[in-house]
Amino acid sequence: MSDAEPLACAINVFDRSDIRSGQTVAIVGVGFLGALLVQLASKAGARVIAVSRRPFSLDVAIHNGAVEVATLSDTWETIGRVRELVGDDGCDRVIEAVGNQQALDVASELVKVRGRLVIAGYHQDGTRQVNLQSWNWRGIDVINAHERDPAIYREGMIKAAAALADGRIDPVPLLTHSFALGDINDAFAAMRDRPDGFLKAIVRMDGS
Repeated sequence: MSDAEPLACAINVFDRSDIRSGQTVAIVGVGFLGALLVQLASKAGARVIAVSRRPFSLDVAIHNGAVEVATLSDTWETIGRVRELVGDDGCDRVIEAVGNQQALDVASELVKVRGRLVIAGYHQDGTRQVNLQSWNWRGIDVINAHERDPAIYREGMIKAAAALADGRIDPVPLLTHSFALGDINDAFAAMRDRPDGFLKAIVRMDGS
């Protein structure tokens, strides 16, 4: 079940995003979850723009279906860069998949009038500030894409298995590191420090 949970999470976020063919979708944050969402959105026929701080992650996004990328640096420079790609109207859907204030700020400003902001990042390290005036003026939908209903977890796993079978998601190229159980401290350090080339690690129980 632990192996299926990250895939189910991606499926559930995608379902809550209501992404359709022909839409412009920005994904802010390209870790394992963000990369899976790039796969799903691009294969649904959306034009995907990926935003990430790390050049490696932007390369991953391109190889998984993003048509344009932008580096997450200064907040307003990043917003301007994406607007140059998509136009001043913004994006139909924006998924925030980082979990910090800056990513939320960037994602918020990229949503078009009557678009949808999907919060998939894990915001558990303190409170956040949002520009509710701007959200209100544009009439955007704001979706918290975290599920807590066990039935939805289970349904997401079933859908993830189907998506694996039909090729809508392929997690294997995204598994960049492997650690023996005895080296689990190194695995946690890699997850924390995000060295170049790191996206997702697996821990082997065989000790080899």
